[in-house]
Amino acid sequence: MIAIIDYRMGNLRSVEKAFEKIGAKVLVTSQDKDLEKAKAIVLPGVGAFGQGMKHLRDLGIIPTLLEEIKKGKPFLGICLGMQLLFSYSQEHGIYKGLDIIKGIVRRFPKNLKIPHMGWNQINKIKNQKSQVQKNDILEDIPDNTFFYFVHSYYCIPKDKDIVLATTDYGIRFVSVIQKDNIFGIQFHPEKSQNFGLKILKNFVKIANS
Repeated sequence: MIAIIDYRMGNLRSVEKAFEKIGAKVLVTSQDKDLEKAKAIVLPGVGAFGQGMKHLRDLGIIPTLLEEIKKGKPFLGICLGMQLLFSYSQEHGIYKGLDIIKGIVRRFPKNLKIPHMGWNQINKIKNQKSQVQKNDILEDIPDNTFFYFVHSYYCIPKDKDIVLATTDYGIRFVSVIQKDNIFGIQFHPEKSQNFGLKILKNFVKIANS
């Protein structure tokens, strides 16, 4: 079972339906016990960083979430769910994140149309360390594949070795990361048709390995 965290941020039903479409058993939940029982955890999300962290704190599940990730349980953050992994965000002030990934979340430059919305390509990074390639969420995803994005802020990790793919939108920003059992994707796989479903299939494969 894959637990999808319900923290009142984003279109949970679309993510749930996408996993169900590929045959995965999922549970939308905000309960500690479900995170503990799950084989993998997904944190989706659309909206403001500060509000997202507040909702997670109000649910009281952050200690359990951090503990399950520390144990090595596969984790996937989608869009805001990826950004919340970082140390802090500059969205509408300075807000602390989960600090699982060292780095910041920053707004796109003012000269760009915001939000960055629509189809854009990911550019896979070559020659990553073997530990990063051990479980490949981008398996069978061709370089320069288009995915669907909706965001105004982007992640800047301190450790560049965790970057699996980047995307160009006036600047080159990080669109896919992996740190051990932790995966983050800035785009929306549930809105990205067949290749988006393939990303989710790869995550399920990792969870079952």
